[in-house]
Amino acid sequence: MSSVEAHGQQKPESASSLIPTLPGSHYTDEAVFELEKSRIFQSNWFAAARSSDIPSPGSFRNVDVGGESVLIVRGRDGALRAFLNVCRHRGARLCTEETGSVRKSLQCPYHAWTYGLDGSLIAAPNLTSMKDVNRDEYGLIGVALKEWLGTVWVCLADEPPSFEDAVQGAVTARMGDPDAIDGWGIDQLVVGKRITYDVKANWKLIVENFMECYHCATIHPELTEVLPEFADGYAAQYFVGHGAEFGEEITGFTVDGQGGFDTLSGVDEDHDRRYYAITINPQVFINLVPDHVIFHRMYPVAVDRTIVECDWLYTQELIDSGVDLSRSVELFHRVNQQDFDACERCQPAMSSRAYAAGGVLVPSEHHIGEFRDWVASAIAG
Repeated sequence: MSSVEAHGQQKPESASSLIPTLPGSHYTDEAVFELEKSRIFQSNWFAAARSSDIPSPGSFRNVDVGGESVLIVRGRDGALRAFLNVCRHRGARLCTEETGSVRKSLQCPYHAWTYGLDGSLIAAPNLTSMKDVNRDEYGLIGVALKEWLGTVWVCLADEPPSFEDAVQGAVTARMGDPDAIDGWGIDQLVVGKRITYDVKANWKLIVENFMECYHCATIHPELTEVLPEFADGYAAQYFVGHGAEFGEEITGFTVDGQGGFDTLSGVDEDHDRRYYAITINPQVFINLVPDHVIFHRMYPVAVDRTIVECDWLYTQELIDSGVDLSRSVELFHRVNQQDFDACERCQPAMSSRAYAAGGVLVPSEHHIGEFRDWVASAIAG
């Protein structure tokens, strides 16, 4: 007799309308998380920061990418570069602060090996007496970097996947048009509000939650008031090119559905009064509404803990006007809190014997199956 039968439970017969999730261990097993760090986060394009977070020559940001400390620096020529945050001498961390600024160089606090903002080794104690040392060979280890949508994307892979296919292609697949996202002018928008959430849940639970709206009628009363079709359980991401339409009496993507701002100048009539959600594997969510953009970056730090950095982006003109953004920010802040509470409610059950084989996806969640397959394939190598 199986343990399931011994507890009075019967294994359900397979139903064509349901497909399985990943098993519970994939959300709790440290060994699985280690594979994800190397084969997902260190092998794919990772949205590390907003470009404006590193505003001037000498500015830097230190980001954890799959367990590797990556240092993003703006050079004296104005260009951004990324390096592993490790001195080539004895391996000390060059920068321990998350953000900061240096004048002209990066100096290791251990033995004072000094690097230019372009990563080159420019000085070290007694270096001039070591004539056989090739400075070019002992510069900082570079990391591939791209800028798009006002965001710094890095990839630690020796041969990064195509940015056009992996990142831009994900947006095209969702919007149905490679140029559609250009209307929001995201690279020109500025951060009006940033909220950082410390979520006690596995990163995949957060992705899966974001991708579906089966839960919307249950936990998102404010969101379904603004986007009534979400009450039916189908997320906008379920349909290529579809944006959820605002309710008839709704005038803004705000906590009470009223008092939004002017539509962004590049957003055409076909995309006005609609909400679009985009997932870019492995850790980016983009939310497009007529007057602003909400951009999530996830930083998985443990198998059961994820830092989520969320930016609300507006035009510089709107920010300079001093207008109150609170009602605009509050709607998705509540959505975030509701979602993350739900993910934290699921996390303890991932180690339950009841979830050992995983759960199931209903038809309105079937697109999550593609994410499940992507993760499984990646960690299988």
